[in-house]
Amino acid sequence: MLRKLFKFHGGVKPQTNKTESTTAPIGQVPLPDRLVIPLHQAVGGHPRPLVAPGDKVFKGQRIGGADGNLSSAVHASTSGIVRDVAPALMPHTSGLEALSVIIEPDGDDAWGQLDTINFRSAAPDEVRDYLRDAGVVGLGGAVFPSYAKLKPGKEGRLKTLVINGAECEPFITCDDLLMRERAPEMLKGIIAMRHMLQAEEVLIGIEDNKPEAVAAVQAAIAASGETGIEAVAIPTRYPAGGAKQLIRVLTGIEVPHGRRSTDFGVQCFNVGTAFSIHEALEFGRPLISRVVTVAGNVNAPRNYDVLIGTPMDHVVRLAGPRADTDRYIMGGPMMGVRLPRFDVPVVKATNCILVGSPALFPAPAPEMPCIRCGECAKACPADLAPFEMYWFSRAKNFGKAQEYHLFDCIECGCCSFVCPSHIPLVDYFRFSKSEIWAREREKEAADAARDRFEFKNYRQEREKQEKAEKLAAKAAATREKVAAEGAAPATDAAAAPAKPKPSVDPAKLALIEAAMEKARQQKAQAAPKNTEVAAPEIQAEMAAIDARREAAGADKPTNAPPAAGA
Repeated sequence: MLRKLFKFHGGVKPQTNKTESTTAPIGQVPLPDRLVIPLHQAVGGHPRPLVAPGDKVFKGQRIGGADGNLSSAVHASTSGIVRDVAPALMPHTSGLEALSVIIEPDGDDAWGQLDTINFRSAAPDEVRDYLRDAGVVGLGGAVFPSYAKLKPGKEGRLKTLVINGAECEPFITCDDLLMRERAPEMLKGIIAMRHMLQAEEVLIGIEDNKPEAVAAVQAAIAASGETGIEAVAIPTRYPAGGAKQLIRVLTGIEVPHGRRSTDFGVQCFNVGTAFSIHEALEFGRPLISRVVTVAGNVNAPRNYDVLIGTPMDHVVRLAGPRADTDRYIMGGPMMGVRLPRFDVPVVKATNCILVGSPALFPAPAPEMPCIRCGECAKACPADLAPFEMYWFSRAKNFGKAQEYHLFDCIECGCCSFVCPSHIPLVDYFRFSKSEIWAREREKEAADAARDRFEFKNYRQEREKQEKAEKLAAKAAATREKVAAEGAAPATDAAAAPAKPKPSVDPAKLALIEAAMEKARQQKAQAAPKNTEVAAPEIQAEMAAIDARREAAGADKPTNAPPAAGA
């Protein structure tokens, strides 16, 4: 059946360079001496390590647990010993490190215990949690956790499930070979996704420069007996593999920036993701490997099934790198990133290792002034005005750049590809985005600090006011108590008769006088110590002092009370 196809704005047709890597089937890579498995390989939170140095792990064992609402687990790619859990260099231009689990393979490649699930009978949330713990993410480049996308739209079901087999970027053929060789397994994963999303139809978009893949998928659909699933050959034009562009071509729906495709009843997945979902549901195998294209400056370009964590130079050696190799690029020439070192690990986002040389990728021509020819706007698949965004990005007027919808840019590189002035437009747009994000983070941090400071002042003022109120209440209570106690004795004294003074017992007075006399005698008899060695004049002075004391005591009136009846 012929399906009506639509066009997206812009796009380019670079040389594909795909034939060389499709002549041989998907190859296997021997185990390396060590695997470096980063814990953070997907969009979302950073998985927490579940192993420690010295632990024995099995193939498929979970070594990183999903952390947060948007995260995905990480697993051991083979059996062996954990040698370290430490930061390691990542496959990114920045050269930054990330916490990784370093495993020394034991050569047994022994699987651990694997648990499967029946997606037809299990609850949808249970299946989604299972896929999260299986580490399944989007293998088209975005590495978005798949379980988070396997939710029906607002109406509880989806109209169209789009499967992306376009693979539009030059040199990359991993999806092409996967569809040729593993179409039935991929289709089973698509059927599982269709069941979870309750989709009415499934459209598998494949560029028409992959006739073998189109034929293999159509044959798998016919053999399955499933209805409502169609493999559609679409025109070859970069970037037809972009999610929004493919949705536009197949359905005619344009998804605006800031909106989700599910708002329009459409969801999009990569063919590699569908295959990994089948592996997880059918056999309990987590995502521990993927098909990777090795192409460019090598003698035998080919696709390999590579374990996650394998050093890239270990894979490239199988394809025979040439002597003038000077760089590795992860991805294609349009959107790929140059790697800081040859031995960085293969991760879930690695769809291609493009081996470069000065002859294959010569130095870019010097940048010249923009002549405002408008070619970049004609080629932009997002229908933007790149020359305007360039001017404001160059002038660091980021607010105006945003007014021209800077964040609608998908960084496909079409504008840079057609620019006659050789301006690296995408680099300017990435710079502007990073600056805006950095300023947003600074603003959020400043707002949070201001909120904390204002709350601290509010708390101190509240505590001060509460303390003053407590002191005032206590003072008022004290005044009331004193007033009440003062009124009561005055009233009692006026009402009660005068009490007679108690009489003094003469016997007690005699005993007191005798005790006082005894004390005086003891004091008189007590001689001061250490005075016998004093000088005569000091002894005379001490004697005069004692005489004065006795005289003062004799003159002092007695404090004895008068006798009774006196």
